Amino acid sequence: MVHEARKLAAGARCPDATRVRPPSLASIAGRALAALVLPMAVGLAGSPAARAGEEARPPGAASEHPALERRLEEVLATPGYRHGHWGILVVDARTGKVVYERNPDELFAPASVTKLFSTAAALAELGADFRFETPVVRTGEVDGHGVLNGDLVLVARGDLNMGGRMGPDGTLLFRDDDHTYAGGNPRSDVVEADPLAGLDHLAAEVRAAGVRRVTGDVRIDDRLFEPAESTGSGPRRLAPILINDNVVDVLVRPGKAPGDPASVSIIPVTSYVAVDAQVETGTAAEGTKVDVRAAGPRRLIIRGRIAADQSRLVLIHEVDDPASFARALFLESLQRRGIRTEASPLGVNSAAGLPPPGELLRRPKVAVCTSPPFRESMKIILKVSHNLHASTLPLLLASRHGERTLDAGLRLQGERLRGLGVDLEAISFGGGAGGSRSDLVTPRATVALLKAMMARGDFADFDAALPILGRDGTLARAVSPESPARGHARAKTGTYWVEDDLTGKSVLTSKALAGYMETAAGRPLILAFFVNNVKLDAPRPGRPVSDATADAGRLLGRLCEILYGSDTPPDDPSPRTAPGASRPSTTAR
Repeated sequence: MVHEARKLAAGARCPDATRVRPPSLASIAGRALAALVLPMAVGLAGSPAARAGEEARPPGAASEHPALERRLEEVLATPGYRHGHWGILVVDARTGKVVYERNPDELFAPASVTKLFSTAAALAELGADFRFETPVVRTGEVDGHGVLNGDLVLVARGDLNMGGRMGPDGTLLFRDDDHTYAGGNPRSDVVEADPLAGLDHLAAEVRAAGVRRVTGDVRIDDRLFEPAESTGSGPRRLAPILINDNVVDVLVRPGKAPGDPASVSIIPVTSYVAVDAQVETGTAAEGTKVDVRAAGPRRLIIRGRIAADQSRLVLIHEVDDPASFARALFLESLQRRGIRTEASPLGVNSAAGLPPPGELLRRPKVAVCTSPPFRESMKIILKVSHNLHASTLPLLLASRHGERTLDAGLRLQGERLRGLGVDLEAISFGGGAGGSRSDLVTPRATVALLKAMMARGDFADFDAALPILGRDGTLARAVSPESPARGHARAKTGTYWVEDDLTGKSVLTSKALAGYMETAAGRPLILAFFVNNVKLDAPRPGRPVSDATADAGRLLGRLCEILYGSDTPPDDPSPRTAPGASRPSTTAR
């Protein structure tokens, strides 16, 4: 397993994928306890079908839709999947009648479908209108000359975007292939938004409050919750302060002709990291290979070649200390606003000696950054399958109840899911993103969650945050642009794979899809597809593992196409469009 983690960390991952990491003994014990507590929290409550609000098919009864069932099972029998294990449940969203099922009560590794559960729990706790508020307080007095004789303290409150990704209309922008997946996905890109917008806003407010010079330190209070690790690929350090997802983006553009030096830049521009870049432009036949490695905590060495016909390449470097990174960027924002400081951006952040959190928040406030409503943060998590943000959600739940640990957050997540009517005996989680060995769900529990969300007043926000089949997010390429089903399903994807050193192949531990769709006849459906343990072909030049996992995604897209084109009529004369079905894409392209 350690060997798998090393390989995957080096870039062998794909969009919406999670990788295995060797956990510490403490995290094994703690997360195993959380995984046990969740399913033990409540007893069984009636039959599985009754819990999901479904009309179960009697054992041995013939299918009501034999032609549909036959077409679906032809897809499930696709060559290469004969050793895979399928779990499927599709029900009518209005009546609960089962349309198709296979192993609906068995536990499956859900991969990033886990995010449906963590996001639903956070939405139930916070509400769609919740906004993060990140204040800056002062610990001393400001004299008549604008001199603050004390510290400026940015109190981190877990804002997942911290002013970044902001579009002109106040909504958050995303790319179908998020920058946090860079390295394993050549399509990964950055959004056209300033990641420092939140810090610049705070710096402007500090100046407006009359501060012109700070004699003390500039500090980040990062005590909201204890440090933890993401269970998905991408940035791994969980912290209550997130600036640009706590990564430095490295953008590489080819020169005009092969042999020319390539252009290398970073986002955000900062003195926090020094860059030593030597990248040349190659021919299209030579291809692209660029490596970014750290030479110490704050120096990046970038070497390689980019093909002349490539527009640009985005890579990332995760910072080793999110609070010190944020401190440096905030200091630079203050300096750009003409506020002089004695502190250096190259220093190390320390919260030692700060007043207790409650007392600190009562100190004079000189600035505040207010986020867009949580429905926007939820959109980023679900559309692009943002592992870092999803992994932070249980910790945010913990912090709202006076707790600071991931284990406490997972227990609270379980309470919220129980309140939504989910059978906790049918789920188990070790994190919020979907990369833990503890993560297991049944198709029936997944459908029950999706059904429960439809009854909530904020369902439209939940539905709108999901990827749209063939249009955006991780479902953008699941069907062809000409597919009749395009735009008629909103669902969360999941991908989890590891390498098989025995054969040189890979194992698709999980490919999953769960959400909502409507058929051509107007019948609204709730669906949950899982396939575990599929042996993939060995990668070869021009055919990386990510292509094979994308093929599996298109296989699930084919199931959606079959359901969309099925001739099963609606069970009642209700309107033909399911809630949120016609909602437009908000992808920033």
